[in-house]
Amino acid sequence: MNIRLQPNTNPAKNVILFLGDGMGISTTTAARIFDGQSRGESGEENVLSWETFPYTALSKTYNTDVQVPDSAGTATAFGTGVKTREGILGLNGKAIFENCASAKGNEVLSILTFAELAGMSTGLITNTRVTHATPGAFYSHTPSRNWENDQSAQGTCVDISRQLIEYQYGNGIDVVLGGGWRSFLPCGSKDPEGKTFEDLAKCRNDGRNLTNEWLGKYNNSAVVWNKDELKKIDPDQVDHLLGLFASSVMEYEVLRPEKNRSHEPNFIEMVEKTIEILRKNPKGFFLMAEGGLIDWAHHDNNAHLSLSETASMAKAVKKVQDMTNADETLILVTADHSHSFTQFGNVKRGNPIFGFQSKLPLDGKPALSLSYADGPTGLIGNQTRANLTGANYNDTGFLQQALIKMEYESHSAEDVGQFFYILIFTSACESHF
Repeated sequence: MNIRLQPNTNPAKNVILFLGDGMGISTTTAARIFDGQSRGESGEENVLSWETFPYTALSKTYNTDVQVPDSAGTATAFGTGVKTREGILGLNGKAIFENCASAKGNEVLSILTFAELAGMSTGLITNTRVTHATPGAFYSHTPSRNWENDQSAQGTCVDISRQLIEYQYGNGIDVVLGGGWRSFLPCGSKDPEGKTFEDLAKCRNDGRNLTNEWLGKYNNSAVVWNKDELKKIDPDQVDHLLGLFASSVMEYEVLRPEKNRSHEPNFIEMVEKTIEILRKNPKGFFLMAEGGLIDWAHHDNNAHLSLSETASMAKAVKKVQDMTNADETLILVTADHSHSFTQFGNVKRGNPIFGFQSKLPLDGKPALSLSYADGPTGLIGNQTRANLTGANYNDTGFLQQALIKMEYESHSAEDVGQFFYILIFTSACESHF
């Protein structure tokens, strides 16, 4: 059967950008197998939700000053369309890292800001800190991604958390959900878990409670601190929602019960509530949702946690497809960069994704099919590779082997995938027998 298809060329009313931080092609492939095997399949034939999208592409990831990028420069690139230097948010390549004076006049506006100027609703979701690199690129302009609170910012530059609260475009960002309450609350105060801030570098020294300022700035606004409070939010009554669910980053979803973090909402719950609020606007909305812990797990050489976070994001993408109208919604799934993560060797189909290769290497010790080029499990000098015989490689705390010892595992320079979901019309269908 020959089916001729025609794309929907109408402007999208809603745009949803899913960003898998560190989710390179190698991660997508391994997560596809992991997801399938979690349901008892061999894994290779499985497809993640975004792999069914009709359009795919590849993107280069370099920053203007480095081959292997960081999340600040890449976030600025996909958020604003302007490539910039490593470590810089919302500024063009003329700005200099950690040089406050270089920021003036080099600001670039993000797609979120243009959406606000067009009267649309906007939202940002992350399971890292809401002041971290990826969300920060959509609302802040700073020569250092590290300037998240008033104690880290230098010169006359305004810290990232203040820029979020003081954001002036349109009627303000409508929904912001993630971790990082430490940069919004004053030192000496108690955090939402009843603990007094002791590390003065991780709280506000200016005495300002930025969450109270959010409530004072917006009508019909709310601040929530846990899963139950988020669930109780009535989207018809709340127009501006700030949710901060952890002092720093949120917990990996599979570890929340054992880490006593079950009060944190999962990725799907954050996405669902956000869309319920944003879709009230007849002019449409823009939403960026970051699966940021994919990246954090890779930096620890923990493939299990990284792949499980990727699979969780895939379920959230499917949820969004069910909640939105394909006639008017563009969904884009992509990544900011990849990692030194690889799947290789002599491996039979259906082999456990975290398991050993079929043949022993020349050193006689079993080799995993997943590994890293560098990271905390790497070798130093002439150190010999550990013998993993009998290791429980399915444990969520198991760390894959790496070649070179580093404090944490590195990004890689390879291209990343882009997956586009838009409605395609069938213009004709001809059968040939």
